[in-house]
Amino acid sequence: MALSWNEIKDRALKFSKEWAETSNEDADAKPFLVEFFNVFGITRKRVSTFEHRVKKLDDKDGYIDLLWKGTILIEMKSRGKNLDKAYQQAIDYTHGLKEHELPKYILICDFENFRLYDLEENKTIAFKLDDLVNNVQHFGYLLGYQKKVYEEQDPANIKAADLMGKLHDRLEEIGYTGHSLEVYLVRILFLLFAEDTTIFNKQQFQEYIEQRTNVDGSDLAAKLHELFQVLNTPKENRYKNQDEQLADFPYVNGKLFLESLPTASFDSKMRQALLNCCYIDWSKISPAIFGSMFQSVMNPKERRNLGAHYTSETNILKLIKPLFLDELWKEFEGIKDNKNKLPEFHKKLSTLKFLDPACGCGNFLVITYRELRLLELAILRATYKGGQQVIDVSSIIWLDVDMMSGLEYEEFPARIAEVAMWLIDHQMNMLISHEFGQYFARLPLKKSAKIVHGDALEFDWEEVISKDELSYIIGNPPFIGSKIMKQNQRNQIVKEFDYADGTGVLDYVTGWYIKAAKYIQNTKIKVAFVSTNSIVQGEQTSILWGQMLNKYNIKIHFAHRTFKWSNEAKGNAAVYCVIVGFANYDTSNKSIFEYEDIKSEAHEIKAKNINPYLVDAKDIFVGKRRKPICNIPEISFGSMPNDGGNFLFTDVEKNAFIEQEPKAEKFFRPLISAHEFLNGHKRWCLWLKSANPTDLKETKLVTERVENVRKLREKSTRQATQKLAAFPTLFGEDRQPKSDYVLIPRHSSENRKYIPLGFFVENSIASDSCLFIEGAKLYHFGVLMSSIHMVWVKNMCGRIKSDYRYSNELVYNNYPFPENPSDKQINSIETAAQKVLDARLQFPNSSLAVLYDPLTMPPVLVKAHNDLDKAVDLAYRPQAFTSEANRMVFLFELYEKYTADLFTKEKPKKTKKSTP
Repeated sequence: MALSWNEIKDRALKFSKEWAETSNEDADAKPFLVEFFNVFGITRKRVSTFEHRVKKLDDKDGYIDLLWKGTILIEMKSRGKNLDKAYQQAIDYTHGLKEHELPKYILICDFENFRLYDLEENKTIAFKLDDLVNNVQHFGYLLGYQKKVYEEQDPANIKAADLMGKLHDRLEEIGYTGHSLEVYLVRILFLLFAEDTTIFNKQQFQEYIEQRTNVDGSDLAAKLHELFQVLNTPKENRYKNQDEQLADFPYVNGKLFLESLPTASFDSKMRQALLNCCYIDWSKISPAIFGSMFQSVMNPKERRNLGAHYTSETNILKLIKPLFLDELWKEFEGIKDNKNKLPEFHKKLSTLKFLDPACGCGNFLVITYRELRLLELAILRATYKGGQQVIDVSSIIWLDVDMMSGLEYEEFPARIAEVAMWLIDHQMNMLISHEFGQYFARLPLKKSAKIVHGDALEFDWEEVISKDELSYIIGNPPFIGSKIMKQNQRNQIVKEFDYADGTGVLDYVTGWYIKAAKYIQNTKIKVAFVSTNSIVQGEQTSILWGQMLNKYNIKIHFAHRTFKWSNEAKGNAAVYCVIVGFANYDTSNKSIFEYEDIKSEAHEIKAKNINPYLVDAKDIFVGKRRKPICNIPEISFGSMPNDGGNFLFTDVEKNAFIEQEPKAEKFFRPLISAHEFLNGHKRWCLWLKSANPTDLKETKLVTERVENVRKLREKSTRQATQKLAAFPTLFGEDRQPKSDYVLIPRHSSENRKYIPLGFFVENSIASDSCLFIEGAKLYHFGVLMSSIHMVWVKNMCGRIKSDYRYSNELVYNNYPFPENPSDKQINSIETAAQKVLDARLQFPNSSLAVLYDPLTMPPVLVKAHNDLDKAVDLAYRPQAFTSEANRMVFLFELYEKYTADLFTKEKPKKTKKSTP
């Protein structure tokens, strides 16, 4: 009786393991081949002869290692020998064979590498010994099966997602949409993966479509419907007269094929689209990248609204390693030689439970499960080392997919996550099967990851998994900035924060932080999220972490400071992220992962405490402040015209205006906006603050502009603007300084190492796109142009996209200037600051944007800034600062000292009793 393919796979695994170290042709070839044929249940007597003698072309005798006449010729070589020469040798042997003895196949093998040559089809299959289990179907002819031609498949890549996307779009076009479409595609995804990874027979699904459906696709939907029913039916309950090709499919279960779906409809192009999906080698696709692959299937607009950014494996490991994985491996290393403690540790591992409350297509859960299964494999190796036999490999695998749970807003990704978990489970089962030489596949499926389709901010997480069972919460909640959130999303956040003051400015991700903080109260659950760095910068920090720390007693255990987001998906978003790990209890083992720059690798720094700015310092909150904490000049916004453009002119517009109205020239002043300042452009404004009324009356074009401003303000729906109509000659907001000042552009590129500042005379009008410091000296300019001040800016300012948004109340007024600098230190800073200005003057035709571009910054300017940095650092302390984090630690300590009399810890904000 012929062996089943599952039994053949089991024998193939045992064979691969048993012969893994064999290498000698003379000593081992015969027993190796005897056992090889035994994999297929074929005895030596049936095989025919070893060392079959033939006459070669040179009339000398040759000896074929094994000849099965009319079927296969096998030539064995010692490990590492040239297989091309061995193949040529085998071809030479065939010339001495009779017609009926000629083989259909030649197999060349050096115990590790197999090459199977199909002489009729002129094709070659190459694989290694440990991959025999995935290639047993190529030897089906040995068992008398009709010869099958296995088409070469394309390697797995993003093409797979594109093909599925096209199938998705066509089904949607014909009206097969919504839940049914999503479940339908997920089932097809499982079938495609199953036929390439030993769950099914090789290309079993492909052959079913090719051989049992019409080319025009007219009956494909019905045939798929029938297949789904078969996959959901145990073999003993199937119809006895069922089509043999259908009956050969295994029972899957797992509820994947349980639901009865409406019958779809296909045409010839759609049938071909499905076959094109079959031609991809899905065995090469890691379930971990399903998310990034299927990003192309999701509607781009929906993707943007949902904040769906798929996390790379690298970034997932950055989170799970310090959260739990490193600790588990360390524990294993300590007990791996203790046979008594290994089962206890294995049991502990199997009882861990994980929740990703924004799981998407399951990347976090898949990678986490894979890493835990790899640790389980290490446990099993240690447990059974020394040759101890395992009777049933299924009994020693204790981890299963039901240890993973997730919440996902969209149904399609949720269903993808379920399937991805089954597929990674199968891959890990194959890994252990290889290790112990027994084929083990979990079919029918009995357990599944619990992936709930729902809104995580509306759903009770306890309904997904009880916090009494849960060990860890992981994930990357949606990246949606406060400015682009929908109103219902903003309402969710404000509600989650109990309607506290200021919560309307929070990003969407903060909802997951605060909900997790509530969920883990009085537990040992650890949490870690990937987030945009906005939650540890600017005004959001004190609002979010004020509640996290003061209301819910959260302590940060580890953190990755800002790094650049990367993933495998198309169109990577330019996002800068942090990872924050926290719990409802403290720990003495805290780590900060610091990056020298956003593209470098992290290095770990042990910390005593990690505050909300991800710095090793006390839990201090830097809030908005109207006055500086140091004895320095006050800062102010520039003036806002509120004129509808009537007072503003380019160079060309100004000259044309003066040509028509010469007397107006005295009313023009340079207008300094951030864009013009940084890019070297000129702009002008009519400045009529002190204009003589008679002079104004004599300049008709000017009065026309004034009248336009008056009408514009009168028509405004804003009451304050309507009042300004009574003062049409003035800017809407006039804050112009009365003396020379230092100007700071409110927005500047994050690519610049320094925000360029500049000195201006009182006659230059600073616009509201800038801040200015009236009466600032070279000393103040020097400190604000230094690296240590830029470190403060990076951590405290808000962002427009990723660019700096300099804040007067958060950044400048809270910045700790050097404490009691000596005259020598001040002079040193002023001298270095002047050299920076002098270096700029050497390039009169270059804008500040060009001069401060990292790629084009002149060496003389770089050196001037380096000297300035040293001078400013020495005004703070004699020891050098070794990193950005090191500077922030020092600045926080100084900030605490300056503000000690004001507060040491922000009190929790009172919550409003009424709903918004």
